Amino acid sequence: MAFLSARDEAAVKKEFERLAGPVTLVVFTSELGPETNAQTAQLMREVAALSDQVSVQQYNPHIDRDAAARYGVTVAPAVVVEGARDYGVRFLGIPAGYEFSNLIDAIVAVSQGEASLSEATKTALAALAQDVTIKVFATPT
Repeated sequence: MAFLSARDEAAVKKEFERLAGPVTLVVFTSELGPETNAQTAQLMREVAALSDQVSVQQYNPHIDRDAAARYGVTVAPAVVVEGARDYGVRFLGIPAGYEFSNLIDAIVAVSQGEASLSEATKTALAALAQDVTIKVFATPT
């Protein structure tokens, strides 16, 4: 069963016209977890099939421990959105529903290699004395 309808695919292809470089979706799944592991892998393959610039690498965090450690992944399912470098973009759980548009936006942003921030925001961020980790939690409820 496909996740994306023909209408969804057309909308994603339109967004992917803005891709400026290759993006790899590094997917961590485990057969030991919930069914969302297999669903996440399938959804990422469907998304990647919509552009030659998007590819998928799939790992099991319990078996491929070096890859999991390299990306700081400790749970599955997880998706790393990686462009020319790893910008730290992670989705934990299946990025479906409300999170799907965020996934597509992240793919486009990572492909461009630069955040679309105002100069004032970039200046303020450059003035930070140490690295900051930002975590965003979303729930449909």
